[in-house]
Amino acid sequence: MFRSVFVTAFAVALLGTPFAAKAAETTVVLDVHHAGCVLCGPIVRSTLAQVKGVSAVRVSQPNGMSDVTATVTYDTAATSPAALVKAVTDRGYPADLAKPTNG
Repeated sequence: MFRSVFVTAFAVALLGTPFAAKAAETTVVLDVHHAGCVLCGPIVRSTLAQVKGVSAVRVSQPNGMSDVTATVTYDTAATSPAALVKAVTDRGYPADLAKPTNG
């Protein structure tokens, strides 16, 4: 009896492991264009926060009249950079992945 319960529990744990191993949290930075108003930053933040799998969004806008940079932390099993770009672009703010800076 004990052995069959142990084997069953072990099998269930093994089945769940591959799915958990595939999920990883990562961060991406987006350059969001045409977001040069005071309300644009909060709209971009809210839009990204509503994407399934997003756990954190930080938006920086040097002043109320410049484009926005969004730093997004998300679960790679639930969403992708392409989906994040699409969400913001569909909201009227074209976005792309930020280019890495050297230095």
